[in-house]
Amino acid sequence: MGKSTNDFSQGSIVSNILKLAVPMTTAQLINVLYNIIDRIYIGRIPENSTLALTGLGLCLPIISMVTAFANLFGMGGAPLCSIERGKGHIKEAEDIMGNSFLLMVLAGVALTVLGLAFKRPMLYLFGASDMTYPYADQYISIYLLGSVFVMIGLGMNSFINSQGFGTIGMMTVLLGAVANIILDPVFIFVLDMGVQGAAVATVLSQFLSALWIVCFLTGKRTILRLKPSSCRLNRKRVVSIVGLGMSGFTMSITNSLVQIVCNASLQQYGGDLYVGVMTVINSVREVVSMPVSGLTNSAQPILGYNYGAKEYGRVKKAIIFTSVVSIIYSLITWGFVHGFPEFFIRIFNQDEALVQAGIPAMRIYYFGFFMMSLQFAGQAVFVGLGKSKRAVFFSIFRKVIIVIPLIFLLPIVLGNGTDGVFMAEPISNFLGGGACFLTMLLTIWPELSEKGKKNP
Repeated sequence: MGKSTNDFSQGSIVSNILKLAVPMTTAQLINVLYNIIDRIYIGRIPENSTLALTGLGLCLPIISMVTAFANLFGMGGAPLCSIERGKGHIKEAEDIMGNSFLLMVLAGVALTVLGLAFKRPMLYLFGASDMTYPYADQYISIYLLGSVFVMIGLGMNSFINSQGFGTIGMMTVLLGAVANIILDPVFIFVLDMGVQGAAVATVLSQFLSALWIVCFLTGKRTILRLKPSSCRLNRKRVVSIVGLGMSGFTMSITNSLVQIVCNASLQQYGGDLYVGVMTVINSVREVVSMPVSGLTNSAQPILGYNYGAKEYGRVKKAIIFTSVVSIIYSLITWGFVHGFPEFFIRIFNQDEALVQAGIPAMRIYYFGFFMMSLQFAGQAVFVGLGKSKRAVFFSIFRKVIIVIPLIFLLPIVLGNGTDGVFMAEPISNFLGGGACFLTMLLTIWPELSEKGKKNP
């Protein structure tokens, strides 16, 4: 009876969001360190550091695929838990969590088997050359063995955060990240394992995070408990989880697809050097976009809980706060990246050829970066309120309908090679981000106003 109930329909809506956002954003920033730290260390290997870094970059689409399935069941189940908890349906919320957990384990095993079976053709499809393939192969072969740990570590942490235990969620990734920071130099340099050492360190770190999560969700402090009886799959429940999780899944899968097309096109127009530049750009993007992702993800449980509790005025306040803060942050970040691109590049690699090629590429890629925040904010509202179809549509719209065709067309139409490839991202941010946010305002806002009148 003494357990916290974390009632999001009480108190300041801003305070509720920040209570989750601060630890969740910190946690997600720390979580980025899993792969970022790998790239920083690998970029400093005495011999062939640029080739090794490029090889690791070629693995990013596969890593995004694993993340996609973690999002499918984590971001699909966690908002449903919040909605059911807001309605007072604790048993159903626990069953949703249990079903999501089992789905993650099964998907993790399947991804390991399929990934190891098809890694060679996939990596060459993704832009590998005979020079970079060995490094990519060494990393991904070990990383895939830990897919189940990655799935649990990324996906199930959403269920901790959705219950309001943001600090516990932060500790999950802090544990793994600190372990990774310590283990990386040991395996890479001390044991002289190179790229393989980075993968071993990452898998061991994810194992620790997964173990922490399972211990907490089966313990006494949690509101919703992970039980064997809740892990029995129910068709209707699985369909609901997958349906809502398709937004996060689609975003990760389309990110993977865009990375594949980018790397293949850059290999065609610029060779291994520009695939390496794209690896650095992706690494910087993971860091600078994470606060917006953390804030919007933190808002989802608040949005879902209050929507389930019929507190529509509080939902509108949450939308306003999340959108305004996201836009302000991304405007400031754009200024820093545009003004000091060399600083960000040298975090990952000191090769002068890569630095000189990367400076103009960074400025093109991040132009109008603030429009990206509109996509995040719009997606968060759709997912938080259970509007999965709209969230999925705008994920596909920006990446598949806009970005990928532009990657192929711009270098040909404009005749500017690699610059055309990098231009596709900012154009998609303006078109896709603007369309997503405007649609959210024109559809969700009137609905909340109308329901608010009926339930004052």
